[in-house]
Amino acid sequence: MKINYSKYPLLSVYTGAGGLDLGLEAAGFKPNLCIEIDNESRETLRYNRPSWKLSEPGDIYKLDPHKLLHLCGLKPGQLTLLAGGPPCQPFSQSRYWNTGDSPRLSDPRAKTLKAYLDVVDATLPQVLLFENVKGLAFDGKDEGLQLLKRGFHRINNEHMTLYTPNVIKLNCADYGVPQVRERIFIIATIDGRQFKTPVPTHGKELNKLPYSTTWDAIGDLDSASWPVELNPTGKWADLLSSIPEGKNYLWHTPRNIKNGGEPLFGWRTRFWSFLLKLAKVQPSWTIQAAPGPATGPFHWKSRLLSVEELCRLQTFPKGYSIIGTHRSAQRQIGNAVPSAIGELLGLEIRRQFFGDHVRKNLHLIPDHRFDCPSPESLERVTPKYLNLRAEYCEHPGTGLGPSAKRREVAAR
Repeated sequence: MKINYSKYPLLSVYTGAGGLDLGLEAAGFKPNLCIEIDNESRETLRYNRPSWKLSEPGDIYKLDPHKLLHLCGLKPGQLTLLAGGPPCQPFSQSRYWNTGDSPRLSDPRAKTLKAYLDVVDATLPQVLLFENVKGLAFDGKDEGLQLLKRGFHRINNEHMTLYTPNVIKLNCADYGVPQVRERIFIIATIDGRQFKTPVPTHGKELNKLPYSTTWDAIGDLDSASWPVELNPTGKWADLLSSIPEGKNYLWHTPRNIKNGGEPLFGWRTRFWSFLLKLAKVQPSWTIQAAPGPATGPFHWKSRLLSVEELCRLQTFPKGYSIIGTHRSAQRQIGNAVPSAIGELLGLEIRRQFFGDHVRKNLHLIPDHRFDCPSPESLERVTPKYLNLRAEYCEHPGTGLGPSAKRREVAAR
């Protein structure tokens, strides 16, 4: 079916490298204007999608929200969809792991929520789509979500609209994305209609398709050699080859001695992505935006993932190029929404709110491959790490570790 893209104009805020919008494009939406401040992300968008108009300036705080429709080339009432995912660091899971809390609304970056509401207030889109990490809606720590709800209530009172936020939680792997990635989405319509969460299509149940795996996504790129810049660096680089596919540093804790590990770390004394490796037969772990030298996921051949591999695991369209260094590309890709999830939600928005007959299959998820080889063989732990053997205490729990205690003492 040929799609009339002009029928579904889209305003994108916090566009980044375009992950969400590429999916919405695949579902039939046309980005009329993208608001993004990061220069390298803007270059990525210009290179791949020159037809997408970028706002000038890119700083959302320097734009008059009431002029956005004009910049989009639209009149009031013509904006079909407002989509965006404000920066998620104030609500990130890693901050909860380290301290038992995160700065949430006290973080200056949380003002992006208010900026998003200002755009809603000025444009009054027929549908809005908001994406963020699941920490935004943690029980008892959901100030960000409550701020958004109060904002929608105020907008409704001022404009006689009926925006009623429908909060849905998705694991991207449940819909064919070759990556375990949990996110929340808030969807609301100007007339108060509710969005029904799509039924998961992939899983271990008999009535579902099997999860898409890393081999499905990047197996055709597997090679015995790679560019030198993909070699890991840092203190722990040479330990990766002694960790099995799909495992992390926990392999080398006292609990795994009988399985072949060494007692080099205490159980759960590191963050879960420390020395984390992909397994060919499983979805990828969550792609990180700013990993340290020992932060995974790493390739099953104990190396860094290439930019193309990172794009595949995030279901960017094949051939999409990320402009910038490897570090910059990792940040752009890691901050993105998997494009296939944008495609899924875009199709469902068209079906549920506009009555369109849309396809059920997603074009951006990988096809299953039947040529998956055996797991990589393990190497012995190099002697330089063996002096770390010891009896280690296990981590006492979230927010109770040594770092949290040091911060508690310093705050007294």
